[in-house]
Amino acid sequence: MSDEKKRYARVPTEADLEDPSPIYCVWEITLACDLGCRHCGSRAGKARPDELSTEECLDVVDQIAELGVRETTLIGGEAYLRDDWTTIARALVDHGIRVTVVTGARNLNQERVDAAYEAGISSISVSIDGLEKTHDALRGPKGAWSDAVDAARRVGESPMRLTANSQINRLSMPELPAIADLLVDLGAAGWQVQMTVPMGRAADRPDLLLQPSDFLELFPLLVWIKQTKLDPAGIGLAPSNNVGYFSPYERLLRWRSQELGGHWNGCGAGKWVLGLEADGKIKGCPSLPSAPYTGGNIRDEAIVDVVNNTHELTHLSERSTDDLWGYCKTCYYADTCLAGCTWTSHTFFGRSGNNPHCIHRALEFEKKGLRERIVPVERAKGDPFDFGRFEIVVEEIPEADEVPSIVDLALDRVQATSFDDPGLWDEETIKERLKRW
Repeated sequence: MSDEKKRYARVPTEADLEDPSPIYCVWEITLACDLGCRHCGSRAGKARPDELSTEECLDVVDQIAELGVRETTLIGGEAYLRDDWTTIARALVDHGIRVTVVTGARNLNQERVDAAYEAGISSISVSIDGLEKTHDALRGPKGAWSDAVDAARRVGESPMRLTANSQINRLSMPELPAIADLLVDLGAAGWQVQMTVPMGRAADRPDLLLQPSDFLELFPLLVWIKQTKLDPAGIGLAPSNNVGYFSPYERLLRWRSQELGGHWNGCGAGKWVLGLEADGKIKGCPSLPSAPYTGGNIRDEAIVDVVNNTHELTHLSERSTDDLWGYCKTCYYADTCLAGCTWTSHTFFGRSGNNPHCIHRALEFEKKGLRERIVPVERAKGDPFDFGRFEIVVEEIPEADEVPSIVDLALDRVQATSFDDPGLWDEETIKERLKRW
């Protein structure tokens, strides 16, 4: 397989679209983590008490290779905290599977970067969730931002491909232009952005989440960032599956949109995506809540049997408009979109099929002088991949300020901020947005 084809190994081909089967696996190999992120969906920190052994992991490698997986992303927790992380990576590479890593990079030192390259890892994505003050507040320990940036430079200086990923929330959103400038300085090749959703520790902090009406500011901002900062530097913007859907911005933002139809083509969970947890649980997507979406365990069943024969995975590819409710049931794009990202909708309401995090939906409400507001009504229990419950309030749009803004900050200030600045927010605002309810 050529280097170019390997780079896009996770993207479904025409044959994959006609006969869906997992081609991309995201594998949590440990829940151990050296950060303490306030928005972590898995509440990572300590390793699970019954994580797979090296021998079991190598058996998983054999199984997903036989299944036809072409790319695997190793995550945690923090993947490099497993002593055998490069052994697992090398086994995947030896099976012809492209291997990438997503990392908070708190302790991604030169020795680990070198080990990753020697193991055949193709790309490392470093998480950067704001400027220094914001990132450190979100990620836990002071110095996390500096550690991440230093690690990104190490990766960028290696033969591996450097990319970055960022969560979008009410702290990070105004700092996205400055993050883009940082990525240009680092020489990153790509940038994945995704919405923070109410799962795990983020479910404990509803004031951190974007409101649906914030999308009216976010999407023009993303287009401006892409056209003025990323495109000239050759950095690919990859909006994740919960950044959508079906608006005039879609064609401008969706990654490889001209090749892939120019618009959102539906949730890939259970179709082309496979998620594995460190204790052997099998899901149709790594982000999905564990309790309602685990189809089986590697220790009990073959992965192929779980993928093909369990309701928790098969129903994801069999859904129709009959499974939709609320606004999404009535939407013009319902039969294609199917309420967008399953993970996002389920963590808001305890069921999939209705997704308020949608720019098309926000624009339609705006035409009527209305907006939706998500309100927490039930707390999460405190387990990995857990969620609470929200309700939607529809209300009139308040009168707007005369000065254009991004999440309450003046637009000209947002656009002028440098990545060398410590951050846009004062300590009081940061504490308020991160407050547990």
